[in-house]
Amino acid sequence: MKTITLRIPSALATRLATVAREGKTTKSAVIREALEAFFEGNGTPQSGSALDSIRDLVGCFEGPGGLSSNKKHMEGFGR
Repeated sequence: MKTITLRIPSALATRLATVAREGKTTKSAVIREALEAFFEGNGTPQSGSALDSIRDLVGCFEGPGGLSSNKKHMEGFGR
């Protein structure tokens, strides 16, 4: 296994230590896992909007209609 040196901001180092401690693993293992996940996604961040991520859930819940146009729902709002 190869060794690398990496400089990261203090806030990121704190988060890394927390994740490793909570997962009862090493910081190196967390970084290896993150790199594997990154490369499995072809090394690019996911594109698209939040809507793209939940598109299959849109419209699957029932609720009151007309929330954006029914003035009754807007009473007392913005005062």
